Amino acid sequence: MTKIKPNNAIDRRLSVAPMMDWTNQHCRFFHRLLAPDALLFTEMITAEALLHGDIERLLGHNPAEYPLALQLGGNSPDRLAKATRIAAVHGFQEINFNVGCPSGRVQSGRFGACLMAEPNLVADCIIAMQAETDLPVTIKCRIGIDDMDDEIGLNVFVDTLSAAGVRIFYLHARKAWLKGLSPKENRDIPPLNYARARRLAVRRPDLMIHLNGGLVDATTIMTELSNFAGVMLGRAAYKTPMLLSDLNLSIFGRAGKTRLEAAMAMADYADMMEEIPLHAITRHMLGLYASCKGARYWRRMLGEKARQDRRGGTLIRKTAIACEEISTSWAA
Repeated sequence: MTKIKPNNAIDRRLSVAPMMDWTNQHCRFFHRLLAPDALLFTEMITAEALLHGDIERLLGHNPAEYPLALQLGGNSPDRLAKATRIAAVHGFQEINFNVGCPSGRVQSGRFGACLMAEPNLVADCIIAMQAETDLPVTIKCRIGIDDMDDEIGLNVFVDTLSAAGVRIFYLHARKAWLKGLSPKENRDIPPLNYARARRLAVRRPDLMIHLNGGLVDATTIMTELSNFAGVMLGRAAYKTPMLLSDLNLSIFGRAGKTRLEAAMAMADYADMMEEIPLHAITRHMLGLYASCKGARYWRRMLGEKARQDRRGGTLIRKTAIACEEISTSWAA
């Protein structure tokens, strides 16, 4: 396979975080409609899965999703290097290394957030990955784990990785408590610490530090963007996806599709993906009419009715038109 030339001129000011069981190819296609300029991420794929699994299934994506980053997980420099070699020719614009996931399954495999305690091993992994690609190899991490000092510990971690050649860090501005908190609790209970993230960005102006964690409203996001190279949205992009369109307009000067336009485009997409159960597509769209009249109807139809083994986009079209009529009649 011919190696695809990387595009290193990505504008990363807005990105959507990799989220397990959420940011698959159907979700990414939907988000691209709303944020035509944002950098999107795959779910985390472990190096072992890529080495032993169905490569086309794991790495498959639509070119319409570009710019798109692949996130890898693992802890073996050799295995990660081999996984990077496989992935590098599949059209991604960036390879991201996960050093932030706090799940028990990830910890038991000794990768994800627990690797923040082993910066030298992470550096070895990065160096091995860089040797297999011209794509940027980046890091997604927390500000610390457990009792790790989030000043000295984070500085040592970032300095070690920057010495290994990393220039781009996506920083979830909370600690991960690997002992005592579930993955769900780790998304909310550890307090956000944007001030610590800002200090890192000031201390290392030579690096691209991107803020992630708890970013849910446009005012806060645009204020924080002035302090960082970029902002990364997680659950807000999923639960209130029209926020992506608003931010794309504010940051890049053009809005994404309207609700109705996005719904109709996803209906066309569902027509093309007729072998896929409709619910596998619509479950990523349930927040499209959030805060609008008709939102409950939208969620019920696309959440419940789509489960009845329907195929194609007819249900999406009919529901979107009904929601627009509900909104119009209410406004009148």
